[in-house]
Amino acid sequence: MKPAVVLLSGGLDSATVLAIAREAGYACHALSLDYGQRHNAELAAAARVAASLGAVEHRVLKLGLSDIGGSALIDASIAVPESPTSGIPVTYVPARNTVMLALALAWAEVLGSRDIFIGVNAVDYSGYPDCRPEFIAAFEQMANLATRAGVEGARLRVHAPLQQLSKAQIIQRGRALGLDYAQTVSCYQADADGLACGRCDACRLRREGFLAAGIPDPTRYAQQTE
Repeated sequence: MKPAVVLLSGGLDSATVLAIAREAGYACHALSLDYGQRHNAELAAAARVAASLGAVEHRVLKLGLSDIGGSALIDASIAVPESPTSGIPVTYVPARNTVMLALALAWAEVLGSRDIFIGVNAVDYSGYPDCRPEFIAAFEQMANLATRAGVEGARLRVHAPLQQLSKAQIIQRGRALGLDYAQTVSCYQADADGLACGRCDACRLRREGFLAAGIPDPTRYAQQTE
């Protein structure tokens, strides 16, 4: 089995990507980042998902992005929006995916892996520039210019298998692979027990995805949602 590094946040999308990578026959090394996110209950979810999907190992690296701030996800003084917004939202974390992919790239080189998986998708394109196809393509090109493996001919690939899928399609794909979405946490302001607020954009998109997929929503909410 070829080794692959899979970025695993503990949310719905990254869990689906781990299931896809496993199904494709990769020996999956799951990587999560404790970057100061206010919803760090997702890290416990990542551990559950990694164990249930048979990851070879699961590592959590600590980053100090909260020392920089600039996002509602890492700065408690900035409110998490509870209604849809236009443009790039305050939940965008500056350089997060760039930093995460760079760390995944470093680990891939150490493992002798040529494959990195990330859960960016079409739902995120408009709001988050570091989820767009051109960013993924540019990072892959950079990875092959900046690493010993790349310049010696061991071409590295950044896989984004959800890139063209809707949230409903992602959920249907994961369910077909036996993924238990009750283990995942997507909420931007989940409490310490992983209970979702039911009001933020992440909760709204997740709930709408299950509804469109025709699959019961297994999310545990802090209070009953309509």
